[in-house]
Amino acid sequence: MDSVDIEVLRTAEAWRKQGHAVALGTIVKTWGSAPRPVGAMVAIRDDGQITGSVSGGCVEDDLVEKVKEKFARAAKPELVTYGVTNEEATRWGLPCGGTLQLVVEPLSEKSGIAELLGKIGEQQLVRRKLEMDSGRATLEPGRWQDVLEFDGRVLSAVHGPRWRLVLIGAGQLTRYLAEMARMLDYHVVVIDPREEYASSWDLPSVPIDRGMPDDIVRELQLDGHSALVALTHDPKLDDLALMEALKSAAFYVGAIGSK
Repeated sequence: MDSVDIEVLRTAEAWRKQGHAVALGTIVKTWGSAPRPVGAMVAIRDDGQITGSVSGGCVEDDLVEKVKEKFARAAKPELVTYGVTNEEATRWGLPCGGTLQLVVEPLSEKSGIAELLGKIGEQQLVRRKLEMDSGRATLEPGRWQDVLEFDGRVLSAVHGPRWRLVLIGAGQLTRYLAEMARMLDYHVVVIDPREEYASSWDLPSVPIDRGMPDDIVRELQLDGHSALVALTHDPKLDDLALMEALKSAAFYVGAIGSK
């Protein structure tokens, strides 16, 4: 999930807690040329304030009017389509042939946004399922390969860090890399079976796994959103982990070298 969309959720929940009626719009499908991808979100409150974007054009203006009229206080989510014809696409400021569908949901306690944000803050990947008939949302653990799905009855979207950095070794350099990666919304995994390093690891936002690195790397099933850096200078730990990582689809595999 992009950090921009996480900020949309944070702002929307803050508005709701301030007593505003708030509607959250999520793109669930696009055809042709669309300015924003599936999963992009916008939050609109009852007085017309807006955060996020689904088109960068007139769609947001129309959504503001719809929210003021009914969506913010609606009982359940609704599906809205923009740009069915070329004339409509022009009217809503969409590229030629562009069409987009959004689920617009009124936020409430049962939306589960506060709990979702708490889990994201703990670096968890979370799947949120929204029932169109009731507006009730449930949360469950997400998987790296999960994508947004919408079948007309349930909107299932994955939230949390979508990029993953695996660090072999729990030394001081690992700490610096972990802190930088966290600021970039990466999910960070630190692996070090050595007692003297694992016991002194003191970055609470990044847990440490004390298994053998090659075993853990194999279990993690690194994908195209994953990177691995080996930092121990111990071939028994670094080399085996690197060999496993090189078999994977990880977009980056590296190791600290000598001067």
